[in-house]
Amino acid sequence: MAWVIDTSVILDLVTGDPTFEPASTACLQAHLGYGLVISPITFVELGPSFGGDDVATEEFLKASHIGTSEFWTPADTLLAHRLWHQHQQRRRQLQAAKRPVADVLIAAFAQRFQGVITRNAADFRNLLPALQIVEP
Repeated sequence: MAWVIDTSVILDLVTGDPTFEPASTACLQAHLGYGLVISPITFVELGPSFGGDDVATEEFLKASHIGTSEFWTPADTLLAHRLWHQHQQRRRQLQAAKRPVADVLIAAFAQRFQGVITRNAADFRNLLPALQIVEP
Protein backbone atom coordinates (compact mmCIF):
# COMPACT_ATOMS: atom_id res chain seq x y z
CA MET A 1 0.00 0.00 0.00
CA ALA A 2 1.28 3.44 -0.94
CA TRP A 3 2.57 6.21 1.32
CA VAL A 4 1.14 9.71 1.07
CA ILE A 5 3.81 12.38 0.76
CA ASP A 6 3.13 15.63 2.58
CA THR A 7 3.75 18.93 0.85
CA SER A 8 6.69 19.73 3.15
CA VAL A 9 8.67 16.78 1.78
CA ILE A 10 7.83 17.55 -1.85
CA LEU A 11 8.97 21.13 -1.33
CA ASP A 12 12.32 19.83 -0.04
CA LEU A 13 12.80 18.20 -3.44
CA VAL A 14 11.50 21.14 -5.45
CA THR A 15 13.67 23.70 -3.67
CA GLY A 16 16.73 21.47 -3.27
CA ASP A 17 16.92 22.64 0.34
CA PRO A 18 20.44 21.72 1.50
CA THR A 19 19.26 20.97 5.03
CA PHE A 20 16.24 18.78 4.26
CA GLU A 21 16.45 17.56 0.65
CA PRO A 22 19.04 14.77 1.17
CA ALA A 23 17.06 13.15 4.00
CA SER A 24 13.74 13.58 2.17
CA THR A 25 15.15 12.03 -1.00
CA ALA A 26 16.61 9.08 0.92
CA CYS A 27 13.33 8.54 2.77
CA LEU A 28 11.29 8.55 -0.43
CA GLN A 29 13.72 6.16 -2.10
CA ALA A 30 13.43 3.81 0.89
CA HIS A 31 9.62 3.80 0.58
CA LEU A 32 9.42 3.75 -3.22
CA GLY A 33 8.65 0.02 -3.28
CA TYR A 34 5.34 0.63 -1.49
CA GLY A 35 4.32 3.34 -3.92
CA LEU A 36 4.29 7.08 -3.36
CA VAL A 37 1.29 9.36 -3.89
CA ILE A 38 0.18 12.85 -3.06
CA SER A 39 -3.26 14.06 -2.10
CA PRO A 40 -5.16 16.47 -4.32
CA ILE A 41 -4.55 19.06 -1.58
CA THR A 42 -0.77 18.73 -1.91
CA PHE A 43 -1.09 19.15 -5.67
CA VAL A 44 -2.91 22.43 -5.05
CA GLU A 45 -0.33 23.56 -2.48
CA LEU A 46 2.46 22.96 -5.02
CA GLY A 47 0.92 25.44 -7.48
CA PRO A 48 3.01 28.46 -6.42
CA SER A 49 6.25 26.46 -6.62
CA PHE A 50 5.60 25.76 -10.29
CA GLY A 51 4.15 29.14 -11.22
CA GLY A 52 0.70 27.60 -11.47
CA ASP A 53 1.89 25.30 -14.28
CA ASP A 54 0.08 22.01 -13.69
CA VAL A 55 1.93 20.27 -16.53
CA ALA A 56 5.31 21.12 -14.99
CA THR A 57 4.04 19.94 -11.61
CA GLU A 58 2.85 16.62 -13.08
CA GLU A 59 6.16 16.16 -14.91
CA PHE A 60 8.19 16.80 -11.76
CA LEU A 61 6.10 14.36 -9.73
CA LYS A 62 6.22 11.71 -12.45
CA ALA A 63 10.02 12.04 -12.66
CA SER A 64 10.09 11.62 -8.88
CA HIS A 65 7.92 8.46 -9.10
CA ILE A 66 5.13 10.11 -7.12
CA GLY A 67 1.57 9.40 -8.20
CA THR A 68 -1.12 12.04 -8.55
CA SER A 69 -4.06 9.93 -9.69
CA GLU A 70 -5.58 9.01 -6.33
CA PHE A 71 -9.00 10.54 -5.90
CA TRP A 72 -10.57 12.22 -2.90
CA THR A 73 -13.41 10.03 -1.60
CA PRO A 74 -16.60 10.71 0.35
CA ALA A 75 -15.04 8.83 3.29
CA ASP A 76 -12.11 11.29 3.19
CA THR A 77 -14.61 14.14 3.44
CA LEU A 78 -16.41 12.61 6.42
CA LEU A 79 -13.15 11.94 8.29
CA ALA A 80 -11.84 15.44 7.54
CA HIS A 81 -15.12 16.89 8.80
CA ARG A 82 -14.71 15.08 12.14
CA LEU A 83 -10.98 15.88 12.43
CA TRP A 84 -11.52 19.59 11.79
CA HIS A 85 -14.26 19.68 14.41
CA GLN A 86 -12.03 17.91 16.96
CA HIS A 87 -9.13 20.21 16.15
CA GLN A 88 -11.25 23.32 16.59
CA GLN A 89 -12.50 22.05 19.95
CA ARG A 90 -8.92 21.47 21.16
CA ARG A 91 -7.88 24.88 19.83
CA ARG A 92 -10.68 26.60 21.71
CA GLN A 93 -9.47 24.87 24.86
CA LEU A 94 -5.92 26.07 24.01
CA GLN A 95 -4.72 22.48 23.61
CA ALA A 96 -3.90 22.81 19.92
CA ALA A 97 -2.03 25.32 17.85
CA LYS A 98 -3.68 27.09 14.98
CA ARG A 99 -3.12 24.95 11.87
CA PRO A 100 -4.27 25.25 8.32
CA VAL A 101 -7.14 23.07 7.22
CA ALA A 102 -4.81 21.58 4.56
CA ASP A 103 -3.15 19.37 7.20
CA VAL A 104 -6.55 18.05 8.24
CA LEU A 105 -7.42 17.23 4.64
CA ILE A 106 -4.07 15.52 3.99
CA ALA A 107 -4.39 13.48 7.21
CA ALA A 108 -7.89 12.35 6.26
CA PHE A 109 -6.66 11.34 2.80
CA ALA A 110 -3.59 9.54 4.20
CA GLN A 111 -5.73 7.40 6.51
CA ARG A 112 -6.68 5.20 3.50
CA PHE A 113 -3.03 4.49 2.73
CA GLN A 114 0.04 3.19 4.57
CA GLY A 115 0.42 6.57 6.26
CA VAL A 116 2.11 9.91 5.64
CA ILE A 117 5.72 10.94 5.09
CA THR A 118 6.15 14.44 6.52
CA ARG A 119 8.49 16.81 8.29
CA ASN A 120 5.46 18.03 10.30
CA ALA A 121 4.96 14.83 12.30
CA ALA A 122 3.73 16.53 15.48
CA ASP A 123 0.97 18.31 13.58
CA PHE A 124 -0.30 15.05 12.11
CA ARG A 125 -0.02 13.18 15.43
CA ASN A 126 -2.18 15.83 17.07
CA LEU A 127 -4.78 15.56 14.33
CA LEU A 128 -4.94 11.79 13.90
CA PRO A 129 -2.91 9.85 16.51
CA ALA A 130 -3.49 6.45 14.83
CA LEU A 131 -2.01 7.61 11.51
CA GLN A 132 1.32 5.97 10.64
CA ILE A 133 3.93 8.70 10.25
CA VAL A 134 7.43 8.59 8.80
CA GLU A 135 9.82 11.50 9.18
CA PRO A 136 12.72 11.89 6.75
